[in-house]
This record gives sequence, structure tokens and C-alpha cells, in this order.
Amino acid sequence: MVDFLTRDVAYKFVKFGLVGFSGVFVDFSLTYVCKEWLKIQKYVANAIGFTLAASSNYYLNRVWTFHSNNPDVALEYGRFLFISLIGLAINTLVLWLLVSKVKFNFYFAKLLAIGVVTIWNFVVNLNYTFALT
Repeated sequence: MVDFLTRDVAYKFVKFGLVGFSGVFVDFSLTYVCKEWLKIQKYVANAIGFTLAASSNYYLNRVWTFHSNNPDVALEYGRFLFISLIGLAINTLVLWLLVSKVKFNFYFAKLLAIGVVTIWNFVVNLNYTFALT
């Protein structure tokens, strides 16, 4: 496990957050287009937006946040997507609970779910996906 009380980890978290923020635009844009324009069911639209944002986030995190030079890009990308799929399950559960049970607005609930998943994604990617970089 990485020591979380270091300047380097804090700096990586800030960069990870900035990458994630760019992913929010990808995620929300694609979710909106799929849900509102293409009339795809809202949880499926959420999965599409989330997955495509995860792919763009992988590239930016590999290059900028973690400066990975792992030659096995396929394995690293697979790990990142695996972590993202678990994050998607967490995201969808939080989204469903907030929309169905608490009656929050779908997009506000989605923003809160993204916050929860950001912490999950950073900790696991730091200690698993990019641990060798």
C-alpha cells in the first residue's frame, strides 16, 4: 500500500481529480445525448457515458498523472477498465439509491455518485493499476 500522507500522492490525487473532471464532461455529455436524444434507458445511458469517460481517463492518467511507462499497455488498460467497471457498479448503486429512494434529481445524484467513485478509483488505481510506475 502507498503511504497516503506524502506530497507526491497528494499531487497525483490533484492531477487525477483534474483528469476526472475532464471525464465528467465526457460522461455527462454522452449520458445526456444517449438518454435525452437517443432515448436510451437512463441506466444504460449512464453506463455508456461512464465507460467512454473511463477510457479517456485511462489515457490521460497513464501519460500525465502516473507517468506510466509500463510496456504492457493492454494489461494496464484492462486493469484500469476492471477497476472502472467496479466503479460503474458503485456509481450505478449510488445513483439508483439517490434517485429511487431519496428522490434526488438524476443529474445531481450522478454528480454525487461520481464523487464517491473518484475516491475508489484513485486508491485502487494508485495501488494496483499504476503501482509499478
